[in-house]
Amino acid sequence: MKIVIADDSSLLRERIKGLLEDTDKNLSVYEAENGLDALRSIKEYEPDLAIIDIRMPEMNGIEVLEKLSELKLKTTICMLTNYPFWQYRRRCYDLGAHYFLDKNQEVERIKDIINKLSEINKS
Repeated sequence: MKIVIADDSSLLRERIKGLLEDTDKNLSVYEAENGLDALRSIKEYEPDLAIIDIRMPEMNGIEVLEKLSELKLKTTICMLTNYPFWQYRRRCYDLGAHYFLDKNQEVERIKDIINKLSEINKS
């Protein structure tokens, strides 16, 4: 399974990678620290899961999501934010995001998402 983690915080990227290691899955993890790198990485690797921060330099996560929605990739999109406002949530879901997580309270759910995707890929 291929995963792109796009967040301008190296600490959060490391935290997410730590969560992924706990899943004991065969994972290839790619990192992006800004929106432009996120878009490039997702286009290049066509990951099974892209975890995208809403607030990033050079291109925010919603702009990345807008570009991705035009590409019709099969990538599962998980938006991540410190700003879990309903307006952001609605916009992300309207643009095709599958998940919308609050960094402060829901990051642990990423393990569940990986496990779910792993089960789907097996069948």
